[in-house]
Amino acid sequence: MEYNNIVVAVDGSEAAEIAFKKSLDIAKRNNARLVLAHVVDSRTFATAEAYDRSLADRAEEYAKELLDSYVENAKSAGVTDLVRCIEYGSPKVKIAKNIAKDFNADLIICGATGMNAVERFLIGSVSESITRYAECDVLVVR
Repeated sequence: MEYNNIVVAVDGSEAAEIAFKKSLDIAKRNNARLVLAHVVDSRTFATAEAYDRSLADRAEEYAKELLDSYVENAKSAGVTDLVRCIEYGSPKVKIAKNIAKDFNADLIICGATGMNAVERFLIGSVSESITRYAECDVLVVR
């Protein structure tokens, strides 16, 4: 199977870095477009934002800088067909249901979570949610 549109979920974590490196290999091998997707989880600062309006601005600035560094790394690795995507909301929902559809993804790559079994049971992981709701192939990288 050949992949044409690959979405890689990145957040700056070690797991996302490993997933990103794997996505570079797959994108090069398939001559595919690589969509670098970062979801600002606005739920985490929604309450605090009532007191400090700069939180959303700082989160957006961080997302832009993060994607800039991934783009730079991808280009130096030889991947040139790149798209940046910054969304707001729940990563669990946005990646599988919105971003993948918007970019006609045939593969989503994400890092495995570092949560333990109790945390996964209580809140669930982003990677688990992506594998459950995505309509395309999903690669969870450990």
